[in-house]
Amino acid sequence: MLFLLTNRTRAGLGAAQFGELAALAKAFYAAIPPGVEIRGEFAALDQTHNYTLLEAPDLETVQRIQAPFAPYTETTIVAVQEISGWTAS
Repeated sequence: MLFLLTNRTRAGLGAAQFGELAALAKAFYAAIPPGVEIRGEFAALDQTHNYTLLEAPDLETVQRIQAPFAPYTETTIVAVQEISGWTAS
């Protein structure tokens, strides 16, 4: 299944918290779970949000992956499907 994640860093994080967030991100990218594939990543030009198109077996997997980031980010997860023109593929 495909999921679009919208992430916004929580306001008011201190330097230590940004360091913890960076460490979590590095650990995730070093060991992406089996069955999970990042299809694309994007950042808003003003750097307020980032967006990830992620393929995973189910919503629970995505929620489990995202859970460690919850103290540092506000995340919206939406299941999506590829479309071609006006027709779902």
